[in-house]
Amino acid sequence: MPVKIRLARHGRKRNAYFYIVAADSRAPRDGRYIERIGSYNPNTDPASIDLNFDKALKWLQNGAVPTDTCRAILSYKGVLYKNHLIKGVAKGALTEDDVEQKFNAWVNDKEQKIQAKVDKLDAGAKADKEKRFKIEQEVNKTRAEELAAKKAEIVVEDAKDEEIIAEETQETENKEE
Repeated sequence: MPVKIRLARHGRKRNAYFYIVAADSRAPRDGRYIERIGSYNPNTDPASIDLNFDKALKWLQNGAVPTDTCRAILSYKGVLYKNHLIKGVAKGALTEDDVEQKFNAWVNDKEQKIQAKVDKLDAGAKADKEKRFKIEQEVNKTRAEELAAKKAEIVVEDAKDEEIIAEETQETENKEE
């Protein structure tokens, strides 16, 4: 029975999430599977991957073939690298200690890269927010200046109107006397 590690689609229209499963290659995409290994949700930012590392490694060692997308996910999580290192132990090129040391170094490097990317995105978002805030302050300042100019104009017009009214009332009082 040929086994594949592949994605099984779940969810609703335009909001799918996937189970990472080990299934018979002849079974339908969303049909029966042998074992559920994890889940993958591309709707979140960044995409969330929940993977049982040991189960995935066991299936790879037993000869399961991952699909292209699952291969990318397993590579991202380090399952393929660990499988590669374990094959080196079987051939006698490495020892168990070497495998653990290399894999731990790889995991640390991967975590640093991920953290650097997250920090870069956070810094970019913060800089963008500050830029928008400065632009908004400038717009508010120009609006305030325009409003102040309008109010000054109205005050001047009101003052002129009051002077005209005062003059007219004086003229009418003078005419009545």
